Amino acid sequence: MTDEVMEHIRRQINALYPLENGVLNALMSSWETIEVKRKTVLTREGECEGYLYLVLEGVQHAVCMYGNKEATLVFTYPYSFSGVLDSFLMQRPSAYRLETLTSSRLLRLPYRRLMELVREYPPLETWLWNALAGVLAGALQRQAELLTFNAAEKFTALLQRSPQVLNLIPHKYLASYIGVDAATFSRMLGSIRV
Repeated sequence: MTDEVMEHIRRQINALYPLENGVLNALMSSWETIEVKRKTVLTREGECEGYLYLVLEGVQHAVCMYGNKEATLVFTYPYSFSGVLDSFLMQRPSAYRLETLTSSRLLRLPYRRLMELVREYPPLETWLWNALAGVLAGALQRQAELLTFNAAEKFTALLQRSPQVLNLIPHKYLASYIGVDAATFSRMLGSIRV
């Protein structure tokens, strides 16, 4: 990895909770790099999530299936954390599928290794709690949007939060994320300005 990539990773980790160099180095040296092709399923429904991921390249999404309908719950892209977090932390079967939308390069950290690090370096527990608090805050914000926003407001909120998604993610998945069909999304794309 280049120094620039390493610095991005350090910033991403320390944004959650600043770690002393020894703790940060122990955490960073525990990640394994993997490269996967487009449409690779990283976690299947019914399987226990074994890894916490940090995205270096590519785009992934977590998907919920209801009958024949597929709904995108979340997108991840460089330099965000990824994985089915509830399954990972509780070590129970996942209700969701995590899949790559593009070829991806990721760092992954096994559950067992993270728990060893947390026991060895207590500041990592605070780091993990802060990460969870951020996930919970984002999930609650998303839930409020889903319950109270119309389609145009959901679209606007998405683009204000993450304007880069229009260039990174196929529009059919963005449509799924805000709960509209592809034709409606296309009309909104032409009419809504952020």
